[in-house]
Amino acid sequence: MADIIQLLPDHVANQIAAGEVVQRPASVVKELLENAIDAQAKTIKLIIKDAGKTLIQVIDDGKGMSVTDARLSFERHATSKIRKAEDLFDIHTKGFRGEALASIAAIAHVELKTKQELDDIGVQIKIEGSEVVSQEVIVTPKGTSVAVKNLFFNIPARRNFLKSNLVETRHIIDEFHRIALAHPSINFSLYHNGSEIFNLLESNYRQRIVNVFGGKTNEKLVPVNEDTEILKITGFVGKPEFAKKTRGEQFFFVNHRFIKSAYLNHAINSAFDGILRENTHASYFLYLEVDPKTIDINIHPTKTEIKFDDEHTLYALLRSAVKHSLGQFNIAPVLDFDHNKSMDTPYGFKDKDATNPNIEVDKDFNPFSDQKTTGNLSGSYKKEAIANWESLYVGLESKSNDLQNDFTEMQFERDEVTSKIFDEESSVKTQKTFQLHNKYIVNTIKSGMLIINQHRAHQRVLYEDFLQHITVKEAVSQQLLFPLILEFSNAEITVLQNLKEQLEQTGFVFSKLKDVVEITGVPVSVSEVNVSLVLEQLINDVENEVPNSNFSQTDLLAKSLAKSLAIKTGQRLTILEQENLVNRLFACKEASISPTNKPTFITMSVDDLDKKFM
Repeated sequence: MADIIQLLPDHVANQIAAGEVVQRPASVVKELLENAIDAQAKTIKLIIKDAGKTLIQVIDDGKGMSVTDARLSFERHATSKIRKAEDLFDIHTKGFRGEALASIAAIAHVELKTKQELDDIGVQIKIEGSEVVSQEVIVTPKGTSVAVKNLFFNIPARRNFLKSNLVETRHIIDEFHRIALAHPSINFSLYHNGSEIFNLLESNYRQRIVNVFGGKTNEKLVPVNEDTEILKITGFVGKPEFAKKTRGEQFFFVNHRFIKSAYLNHAINSAFDGILRENTHASYFLYLEVDPKTIDINIHPTKTEIKFDDEHTLYALLRSAVKHSLGQFNIAPVLDFDHNKSMDTPYGFKDKDATNPNIEVDKDFNPFSDQKTTGNLSGSYKKEAIANWESLYVGLESKSNDLQNDFTEMQFERDEVTSKIFDEESSVKTQKTFQLHNKYIVNTIKSGMLIINQHRAHQRVLYEDFLQHITVKEAVSQQLLFPLILEFSNAEITVLQNLKEQLEQTGFVFSKLKDVVEITGVPVSVSEVNVSLVLEQLINDVENEVPNSNFSQTDLLAKSLAKSLAIKTGQRLTILEQENLVNRLFACKEASISPTNKPTFITMSVDDLDKKFM
C-alpha cells in the first residue's frame, strides 16, 4: 500500500497558519502595530484604505532591521525574542512566535522598507503569496514601513467572509484603541482613505483616554490605585451615572497588553453591584502589572486571553480596589435618605464660629398687672383689663337660632346629569382585548382567541413606519424647546455622520454633528430622555451589523430604531392602547412576524381549548 502522509508545501502551511493569525484586516493591524512597538518606536502612523482590504500600512521610527533580518522576518518561526522554551514564561514584548509576517505575506502583497540608524541606505522587499518578487537597496528614513495590499487576494473564499467596510473599519479602530491606550508614551496617528481619524500625542494614561473617547470623558473617570506584592493596579473606572447599555468602554491591560477576561470583568460588576441602572455596564480602563512568570499569554492565537496562576487572589484584590475608589470619591450612595439640604450650613458661614446670643430680662415685668409696665427691653407690654366678660355671650343663642332658620330655607344650584358619551358599562361588555402579565394581549375572534406578543407586535409596527418614512421622506419631527447636546467618541460620531441623511428622514434634526452631537428635533415616537439610549443602541447595531450583513443599511436602521422604541415586556397598556396596537399590527404588510423573523401572535381555537379539558 502506498504511503499517504506527506509534508505540506511551505506556502500551504503559511496559508493555514494565516487562518489562525489573520482573521480580518484588524488582525494585520494588531500584528504590525505590535511589531512597531517592539522596535521601540516613538511615533507610529497607521494608514488604511477601504477598511484595510486595499491597503494597511504601518510606518514607525523604530530601530529598523538589517538586510538579513528583513529577509528572515518573513520566515516561519523566525523571532528575535525567544531563544529557549523557558523564555515563553518571561515575555515582555508583543510578538514573539514569529508567525505574523510569514502568515500575512502568504495571503497578501507585502512591501517592506527598513533602515537602521547607523546605515546609510535601507532595503526594500516585495513579497506576493510567500514568494519574494524583488529585493533592492533604497533610500529611506530610519525605521520600518510595512504595506499590506490586497488582503486575501489568493483566498477569495476568505475575502467573501469579510463584513462591510463600516464594520471592518470599526474592528480596526478597536485594535487601534487597545494598543494606543496601553502605550500613552508613544505618538499614534490613524488615516482612513486620506482622512485623519486620530492624532494622539505623547501623554499620560488619563489624557490618552480623554483624547481617544472625547473631552467629556475626563469628568466621568474615578482613579483606581492599589499596589501589592502580587498585583499593581492603576487606571480608572467610570462613574455609575455614565454607565452605558453597551460594553464598548471596558479595557483590561496586563503588562501593557490588552486582554479579555470574563472572570475579572465579574469582579468589576460585583464592585458596582447595587449602584448601576438596570441593563447598563460600567466603563473601566484598568492597567494590571504582574510578574510575567505568573501568567501564560500563549494559550490563544490572538494573545487576548491570559491564564493566571492565582485568579482568586486577583479577583479579590481587583474587586476591593474598585470598591475602595468608589467609596473614597463618594460615588457609592449614602444611606441618609431623609437628608435635607436646606439644613446644611451655608458656604459663607462654614468655617465661622457661632456667636453667643445676648439676652436681657426685665425683672420688674408682671403680666398680671393692670398698669402698663416698661423695662429695659425694647417695646412694651400692656394688659387691658377685661371687665364683664360674660357680656360677650349675650345674644349668641338667638343668633344661632336665626342661622338654623336661614339654612332650612337655603337652596342649592346643581347641574343636570346627562348621559356620558361613552357608557362605562357598555364598554366593559364590548371589551375584546385583555392584557396578560403585562406581556401578551389576548383578543377574541370567531374561532377562538388570538394571543399577541406586545413587544414584537410593536416592533413590526414601528419597523414598517420607519421604512416608509425613510423611503417616502415624509417623516414628522417634533422640535425641542432647547437643543439636546450629546457626547460620543470620534468613531461613534463617524457612524452617525454616515447615517445622518437616513436619520433625518426618520425625523431627527441635527444642528451639529462634528465634535459634539446637537439635536434640535426628534421623531414623534421618540421621547427626549430616550434619544441618547436610542442612538447608542443604533451605533452598536450598525457597528456589529445586527442581525447580519445581508440587509441594507436602511433596513438595519429601521430594525434598530424599532427595537429600541418598541413597547417593552412588563409595560401596562390601557384598553384603548391595546386595541390600537392590535389594529395597527393587522394593518402591516407582514403582521405575523417581527422584524427579526419571530412570530408576533398565535391563535388558539375553541377546539384546542376543548381538547385541554378532555
